Amino acid sequence: MGTILDYLREYGDYSLEEKPFGDVDSLVISQLAYLKFDGIVPGPEEERPPVSLQEIAAHADYDHLYADERYRRNNTALFMGALNGRRFGNLRLWNYVNLIEPERESQFSAVVCGFSGGLTYVVFRGTDENMVGWKEDLNLAFSEPVPGQLRSVSYLEQAARTIEGSFFVGGHSKGGNLAVYAAMYCEPAVRERIERIYDHDGPGFRPEVRRQGAWQEIEKRIHKTVPRSSMVGMLLYADIAYRVVESKTIGLAQHNPYTWLVKNGDFRMVDEIRPGRRFVDQTLNEWILSLDQTQMHIFVDTLYGVVQASETDNLIDFTAHWVQNVQKIGRAIGEVDEETARVVMQIMRALFETVSRQAKEQARLERRPKPQRSDKK
Repeated sequence: MGTILDYLREYGDYSLEEKPFGDVDSLVISQLAYLKFDGIVPGPEEERPPVSLQEIAAHADYDHLYADERYRRNNTALFMGALNGRRFGNLRLWNYVNLIEPERESQFSAVVCGFSGGLTYVVFRGTDENMVGWKEDLNLAFSEPVPGQLRSVSYLEQAARTIEGSFFVGGHSKGGNLAVYAAMYCEPAVRERIERIYDHDGPGFRPEVRRQGAWQEIEKRIHKTVPRSSMVGMLLYADIAYRVVESKTIGLAQHNPYTWLVKNGDFRMVDEIRPGRRFVDQTLNEWILSLDQTQMHIFVDTLYGVVQASETDNLIDFTAHWVQNVQKIGRAIGEVDEETARVVMQIMRALFETVSRQAKEQARLERRPKPQRSDKK
């Protein structure tokens, strides 16, 4: 039993004809989308042909792919594993976009990946190390679309014009959310061409967002996977089928794709999310949906403002100087104005009340007598 890196070593020389494209392959593509292809892969406005993995490896800026130092070792192994196998070695990339817009609280990146046999995958990047991307994740709890979601629709429609026939769309974390959102809100002619939608532990949507989009048209095409202790992927979760993947770690660290376990060419599946984690997820969702737009804006803006007191613009620097940043955050909390503090306290009180109510309901269910097994033939 291993991870997606072991999958590439074991199945990297299998063609898509020998082993059809599946969930693990999608996670490989979704993780490749986190690499920094700036200046290497052509964008939508560039009149350059798609580039191969071989051309990327030979590029003068090749080392820039691994600018996110947190995952340099694993990302390097992923890229080289894809490059050196028949399965992904013929991959060609184009239509790369990477935009970070702090003023719009938006971080957006996507790329199109094409295999020689005709399979094409439009992949959206999840949240990277930039603080602005983390803020946009929090904003997903609002009913109005965030800039990344709006951009995902126009990107998908534009990318579809560069693709012949049907295609896949997907991503990990926020990338999964963007893939589903774009499929819901794109032009019907583009939506009809989407064969599969891969959502790897991506947050969901408020009910009104699903009602306004073409949710019913696409839900049967969604392939959703979450780790056993999923929190991100169960935020605002809709009642659709999902597969639960075992992880080699515990807690929130399971959101990292490199911890997902693979066995015999597929994910190592388990029956359900851990009961304790499911309780927390249900409580959090009930709390989020109980808040109105004004309350959510105040809470998210306050939380983000407090974190900004650390004076860092990315999570790598934030965690590297954790002690100093905690001290700055503590000072910032004390400087929140009285009205904001009052609203935040109301919001936190609502959270505690929800937790208490959910805990009582859970205890009641656990006390309920279990049906007696009958020995009668």
